[in-house]
Amino acid sequence: MVDSWERARHILEVAGLDPGRLAHLAPLTGGTYNTVEELRLTDGTRYVLKIPPAAATPGLRHERRLLVSEAEFYRSAARAGVAAPHLVSMGDDFLLMTACPGDSWDGSLTDAEQTALRTDLGRQTARLHRVTGPGFGYPSGALGPLVPDWRTAFTTMFDAVLDDARRYGARLPRPVDAVARTARSAYGALDEVTVPCLVHFDLWRGNILVDRSAGDARIGGLIDGERMFWGDPLADFVSLALLGDIERDEAFLAGYREACGRARFDAPARLRLALYRAYLYLIMLTETIPRAVGEEHERWVQEAVAPELVAALDEIEGASRRPRELTS
Repeated sequence: MVDSWERARHILEVAGLDPGRLAHLAPLTGGTYNTVEELRLTDGTRYVLKIPPAAATPGLRHERRLLVSEAEFYRSAARAGVAAPHLVSMGDDFLLMTACPGDSWDGSLTDAEQTALRTDLGRQTARLHRVTGPGFGYPSGALGPLVPDWRTAFTTMFDAVLDDARRYGARLPRPVDAVARTARSAYGALDEVTVPCLVHFDLWRGNILVDRSAGDARIGGLIDGERMFWGDPLADFVSLALLGDIERDEAFLAGYREACGRARFDAPARLRLALYRAYLYLIMLTETIPRAVGEEHERWVQEAVAPELVAALDEIEGASRRPRELTS
């Protein structure tokens, strides 16, 4: 087994930094896939190091080479002027980035602080969505190369997680084949998306750092961009309102529209949102098997996530019975 300090010093050297200045190394909690460590140098500079699991570690099909996608997110966020880590160096088996200030968004914020932060989050998300890519899909290549149309990319993504659910025997609230049939009925709505935009797809509060170092609470950084893909900006609204409804988040939408983000919720958009909710909730239900989560988390997923998957599928089925609305 490689000593963590030895590995960290080697990576600092690869990155062109003095390995002799490493003063502190500690694991960071909260991640569920990669090994994450904080490195602090003698001058106080902080970095975050991510190490992927061994190749033989069980996982979902889209999780191969996640660090490639994460690096792409940080490069793109820098171009957009969004608060996020800066990529320092990467290799096949590591990703080194700067550490952002702050702590994960928690329940200690006042209502006024929450409103201000959600508004700014809307602005920053809109700036992310102005970044476009060379094609649709995961930049990691885990599910194949980028493709020229969103329907092909997303159906490949959806089919991959359904295959994972079959392979692992995931406990879903409906049979896998029934989920597939319902999703297929909505795929026509995907053709409205013609520009591959940057989508983080994991912007729940745990991946939004809140910094109070200057007094007022502000967004310190949008982190853990390993799930990013090039696709429909609307897909980001799922994790931004995890297990909820983004249309109720007036502060976020105000900031998003202020920064020229397009947030229209007509019938085709709501149908696509239902597809994206189903995709994320399928991932959350299926990943519990290869991750070997404990009973408590499994219970939470079944009680909180499974009903939301059913609700998304019901919405798709309801829309399929109202075809005229989708063309109005």
